[in-house]
Amino acid sequence: MSKNQKTIPEAFQIKETLQQEAYLVGGELKKWTGKITEVYSTISSTDEYAPTLLGSTPDMGEPEALEALNAAVKAYGKGQGAWPTMHVKDRIACMEVFVEKMKTKRQEVVKLLMWEIGKSLPDSEKEFDRTVDYINDTIEDYKNLDRDAAKFQKHAGVYAHIKRGPLGVVLCLGPYNYPLNETFALLIPAIIMGNTTIFKPAKHGVLLITPLLEAFRDSFPKGVVNIIFGRGRAVAAPIMQTGKVDVLALIGNSKSANALQEQHPKSNRLRLVLGLEAKNPAIILPDADLDLTLNEVIAGTLSFNGQRCTALKVVYVHDDIKDKFNTKFAETVDALKFGNPWDEGVNLTPLPEPQKPDYIQELIDDALAKGAKILNKKGGKRFDNYIWPAVLYPVTKEMRVYQEEQFGPIIPLVPFSNIEEPLDDMAESNYGQQVSLFGKDVYALAPLIDALVNLVCRVNLNSSCQRGPDVYPFTGRKDSAQATLSVHDALRSFSIRTFVAFKDNELNNEVIEQLLDTKLSNFISTDYIL
Repeated sequence: MSKNQKTIPEAFQIKETLQQEAYLVGGELKKWTGKITEVYSTISSTDEYAPTLLGSTPDMGEPEALEALNAAVKAYGKGQGAWPTMHVKDRIACMEVFVEKMKTKRQEVVKLLMWEIGKSLPDSEKEFDRTVDYINDTIEDYKNLDRDAAKFQKHAGVYAHIKRGPLGVVLCLGPYNYPLNETFALLIPAIIMGNTTIFKPAKHGVLLITPLLEAFRDSFPKGVVNIIFGRGRAVAAPIMQTGKVDVLALIGNSKSANALQEQHPKSNRLRLVLGLEAKNPAIILPDADLDLTLNEVIAGTLSFNGQRCTALKVVYVHDDIKDKFNTKFAETVDALKFGNPWDEGVNLTPLPEPQKPDYIQELIDDALAKGAKILNKKGGKRFDNYIWPAVLYPVTKEMRVYQEEQFGPIIPLVPFSNIEEPLDDMAESNYGQQVSLFGKDVYALAPLIDALVNLVCRVNLNSSCQRGPDVYPFTGRKDSAQATLSVHDALRSFSIRTFVAFKDNELNNEVIEQLLDTKLSNFISTDYIL
């Protein structure tokens, strides 16, 4: 065992590679014997730096993609399949079985989160636990939704029994930065509402789905969940080209979303549930509490190395406070601890994308050539699998780091004297997810809040941007999102209001009473789920 291997806790050591040879289609775990893609971690387990081979996944193509699609189409059965017509309480029971099976795989999934994407141990554990909570909260919210619908309404002599029904076949594509939580934020509500699904994991964070394959197979009817592996271009495009997908659920970037939409022959039929890129700003007013603001902006810019759509990716600092803030901020960034995910108290961890340090370097070089300076001493320092966050100032609109969503450890600081400057920039931006606003004067804050809520979908007051708690709406304007994700809203995003109507007369009333008494219909039901 190498010296470096000895420093890795026993529970987190990679002692054998994980060869993912199965994929889930039509309720069967099928063995894959074709081409594979090797999965490496940028974390080294040897004395001399070298990426660590974690295992391999199937490199699938069009035949397997269409096989999965056909299984989902068959399970939906033109709306007549067992899953879409099943009683709500029975779908909930299946989901409860799944979440219990999932909880037994916590240790394996957390370990793979650390190795595959470099997420710290506390954050990896939090991602797993938060996902379990999300599933349980979704189950409870679905019960409430069904309870509220367990009644008949009457207007103008017409009764209506209104519930929410599934949309059809859903293609789910998740992101690498939250490969469990954000992927399941799409997949779980899509499934529980009665849709059938095809799911392809992201490029990074793919092996961690392996421990859950059996749980998916054993918890749901055949064809409800189909899991395939490979490049999006090779498997997602052929699925979309058939026109048989009813919903595209994707968390990623707008280029991918647009490319896939264009593949669909009848895009007017395609529902979209999209969580896309953002360039969330922080706006620091002259009276901001400096210590609180520093802590929140550090968390907002550098949690998980800034690899979050909700990360603060540009920081506007008022001229009256800029010198004080910039100095303290640069010192705080340099005081952060870099290390492997399992190291205690680690703030910065290896980047999962091998090419990301080179990209960040390009942004730094471009900014320096156009007049910015690196404020922190360690800024831009290179490691084998990392580049130290550079605090760049003053950043202008001509710089790439201002224009592009960096999705990594680099922080552009922009000075301003008039509040209209950041407001105008946000109005012109292609993105509109969130903003962080730091200040105390209510006479300054009130008109700002009233303007900002019309530019973004969440204004964080003296707080960093974030997705959670998951019960709150998560969405964005312009290129940042389509539809809303949260425990409450996602159930609605993956369903449609549908109802049975009948005129108030003796015949209809008798038929409805018999339907309720015999319980022959899963839809026409006033049963109250406890």
